[in-house]
Amino acid sequence: MKLYSTADGLVVAQDRQLRLLPPAFSLDQLFSAAEPSRLLREQLAAARDVAQLGRLLAPLQSQEVWAAGVTYFRSRTARMAESKTAGGGSFYDRVYEAERPELFFKATPHRVAAPGMAVRIRSDSRWNVPEPELTLAINAHGRIFGHTIGNDMSSRDIEGENPLYLPQAKVYDGSAALGPCLVVSPDLPSADTVIAIEILRGGAKVFADQTTVGQIKRPLPSLADWLYRENRFPHGCYLMTGTGIVPPDYFTLQHGDEIRITIGTVGTLANPVG
Repeated sequence: MKLYSTADGLVVAQDRQLRLLPPAFSLDQLFSAAEPSRLLREQLAAARDVAQLGRLLAPLQSQEVWAAGVTYFRSRTARMAESKTAGGGSFYDRVYEAERPELFFKATPHRVAAPGMAVRIRSDSRWNVPEPELTLAINAHGRIFGHTIGNDMSSRDIEGENPLYLPQAKVYDGSAALGPCLVVSPDLPSADTVIAIEILRGGAKVFADQTTVGQIKRPLPSLADWLYRENRFPHGCYLMTGTGIVPPDYFTLQHGDEIRITIGTVGTLANPVG
C-alpha cells in the first residue's frame, strides 16, 4: 500500500483507489504500532473515497531521520577522494570493511522538505550534491515495515575538509527530502530495483545516473539493528541507506536546479534547489 501524507490528511492508494483515512489517525500511531501494516488495514475500514490527492507533505510526523554512510563501493571511493587533503581517506576505507556501519543523525521533521518543496544548499559551501537513497521506515520496535525515497543533501567540501565536520555538511535547514509516499509493506525492494536520479538546470538535464538496491553492501535489516542499539525511537524513525550515485567532482548544485529521484516501488521525489 502507498500511504500519502497530504494537507487533507493521510491517503492510501490501493487498487487504483484513493481512500482518506480517519482524521484522528496519525503517522505517529502507525510508526508506534507493533504491526503497522495490520493497523493500517484496520483503519481502511473507516476510510472514505476521495477523487484526488491534496497537496503532498513529507510522510513523517515526529520521526527522526538518520542515515548510513559508505554502504556502496562508489560512495567509499568518492569519500576517500574528497578527504585526501584532510588525511581522512583511510577512515572511509576502514568503515566500508568494518562490522559496525557508519550511522549518523540527519534531520528532525522541520528540516525535511516535502515533495515539490525546496531543498537547500549551504551558503558557506562551494560543492553541494544530492544523494538519492532508499529510505527505510522503522517502527518503535525496531522492525522495518516500509520504505520511501530520501534525498540526503551533502556539502562535499565541508565533509572533505575534515571528517569531524560531517554534522555541518549533512545537518541544516532543508538538508533532506522524503516522499512522495510511504510504501507500507513487509517486503523490501528486490536487489534489481533501480534507484535513478536526474538533475535539471533551466529545463535541461545536466546530470543523470542510476544504481540498484543490490549494490548496497550491508543487509538492510542489519542497518536497522545497529541503529536501535542503545537507542529508543518512541515514534519510530527513517533510515537513509546510503548512496551509490556520486556526481563528478566538477559538478555542484545551483539555486534553481530541480532534483528528481525515482525508485520504481515508490515513484518520483522532485524538489527544486532554493
